[in-house]
Amino acid sequence: MHFDMTPVGRIHSPYKEKFAVPRQPGLVKSARATLELLPPCNDPQTLRGIEAFSHLWLVFVFHECQGQGWHPTVRPPRLGGNERVGVFASRSPFRPNGLGLSVVELREVHQQGDRLWLELGGVDLVDGTPILDIKPYLPYADSLPAAQGGFAPMAPEAGMPVRFAPEAEAQLLAQQARYPELKHFIGEVLAQDPRPAYRRSQDDERLYGVKLYDFNVQWRVRGGVTEVVAIAPDG
Repeated sequence: MHFDMTPVGRIHSPYKEKFAVPRQPGLVKSARATLELLPPCNDPQTLRGIEAFSHLWLVFVFHECQGQGWHPTVRPPRLGGNERVGVFASRSPFRPNGLGLSVVELREVHQQGDRLWLELGGVDLVDGTPILDIKPYLPYADSLPAAQGGFAPMAPEAGMPVRFAPEAEAQLLAQQARYPELKHFIGEVLAQDPRPAYRRSQDDERLYGVKLYDFNVQWRVRGGVTEVVAIAPDG
């Protein structure tokens, strides 16, 4: 049996690459994104009544992993990247059908001419992610406090201290008018310590970089503290 699916929309998010995207939704509260509906789903009737819901489920495609294959077992970062579990016992993006599921905050609905889009919060989706379906989050059915979380029973601790070097502070100040929450957003992202799992327990002199919004953010880890050294316009 074969299924053909067409995206109903596309995500525009500050995460321009997979690196440093939060491993689950809601971990970076300040992460804002828009979901633009694509024809023929950009009919306002498709969203009638959606404002009554505070959160939505998004069914999406791990489009940047397409063509890279999958394996029956994976190494989850929560287990240090050393222990294997079955692919269906994980949320790895490398899956037989490459589908993902994410719950996001619905902040606002916008329409401008033929354009129709949702403003979202707490996203964990890379820019350009194709959305296959949108469903309302129902607290009575979708929130199960007694459920067991296996090897990930609680949210990962976002306890990495983050400080900004003077040069980075000056660069933030120059972008204050356009991106007033940029410093807070970068701090939330890097507090997750997005380095590979095997490096998280150590300091290293390596300079890391990630594209967020229109910037290349560079940082290093010294003395158990993440130091942002530069926030340069990308390109």
